[in-house]
Amino acid sequence: MKKLNNLDESSFLKLFFAFISFAFLLVSFFLPGDLISGFGKILTSTCKVTTNYFALGGYSATFLNMGLVGLICTALCFLPGAKANNVTTLAVILTIGFGSWGINPLNILPTFAGVLLYCLVKKEKPGAMINAMMFSTGIAPLISDLLLRWPNAEAVGFSFSGILIALFVGLIIGFFLPAGLAHSPAVHKGYDHYSAALPIGMTAFFLRAVLYKVLGGTLPAAPGAETLEVASWPIVNIFCIVLFGICVAVAWFMGCRPADYLKVLKDPGKGVSFSSAYGNAPFLMNVGVFGLFIVLYYNLIGASFNGVTFGIIFCMLCTCNSGSHPGNVWPIMLGYLVTSLLCEWLFVGETFALTINAQAIVIGLCYANGLSPISGKYGWAYGALAGGLHYLLVTSVPDMHGGFCLYNGGFTAALICLMFVPQLEKFCKTKEERKATK
Repeated sequence: MKKLNNLDESSFLKLFFAFISFAFLLVSFFLPGDLISGFGKILTSTCKVTTNYFALGGYSATFLNMGLVGLICTALCFLPGAKANNVTTLAVILTIGFGSWGINPLNILPTFAGVLLYCLVKKEKPGAMINAMMFSTGIAPLISDLLLRWPNAEAVGFSFSGILIALFVGLIIGFFLPAGLAHSPAVHKGYDHYSAALPIGMTAFFLRAVLYKVLGGTLPAAPGAETLEVASWPIVNIFCIVLFGICVAVAWFMGCRPADYLKVLKDPGKGVSFSSAYGNAPFLMNVGVFGLFIVLYYNLIGASFNGVTFGIIFCMLCTCNSGSHPGNVWPIMLGYLVTSLLCEWLFVGETFALTINAQAIVIGLCYANGLSPISGKYGWAYGALAGGLHYLLVTSVPDMHGGFCLYNGGFTAALICLMFVPQLEKFCKTKEERKATK
């Protein structure tokens, strides 16, 4: 185990990605459901947010899909010139998480091709652009819709015209995304871990306007609420607890002790790579502890453990190497809880639909986690306020992109940064500045 801690960062992360991917694949063979036909349904169905793959393809097929998506992402990390880092960690785990409610091995190919086209034109090595390839999948539901349905009201299956339009749009998205990814951090100043959400969200907003407004395509309805009722507390909890427990145990045997992990918990979480700054073992310990922390939260609020909730556990976990840990995420959760209770008290309608365990809010909290650098830098109260602001906006943002942007919550976090961070910088002192004043 000690040898694992001595591996260079990139090699250890690649091994970690492979472990996660194979865990999904292995478990898929022991779960209920028709593995092959269920996987076929996932590949050949539209997947507008929020599509529960547990209901669409079954439990075994969902795990198979997540494992295969993970292996594809891991394979990208072995391209010549590729080097895995904290951003790659975010990209891989995030993409795997969406493997249970929006991504499959088919709808990621057109945007991959777009990034490869960018590499060809700009004479870049594909290995240097693997993060861009994975982030391009944030618009995968639109690719499936173009492949199988657009411009019809109902899905019609694969067609030559559908393949052409999906490939064309995928090429455009992938080709121009790298420029957007490079510019995005300057917009939110590093306070949104889901940096790729801004260019993906704006692209989805533009394409929704062109394809479904200007050109007259029929915007599909969201999946029925009854599909989200297909859920399994035992499958999700047992898998996650065992997986994250293994991470904690391995990190311990690699030499990580409480004092080592305490350094991670004290980190503000802005512009950091835990695996680089603290080593492989503390990073892996954060994967396990943060993962268990997320699962505990969703259990405490009474979330339904459908495919969407299962996926967002990993979509939230993905920032485990970029700055998020229980110490700077709990204020965001507190902000969500307090704002939910306050809004329920003030609500003037007949039925309050945005309780803390409502599906839309459960999903929103996952990406509000991306604002954790605010609580790390300015203090827990400001983190709670940022979380509350995110709660207020996250359910309205899908109207902008038509439900085709998987990074909806991350896009919302970027909007919060645009509004909130300038005010923080103008009127508030950071924790370090307040300490220096004292």
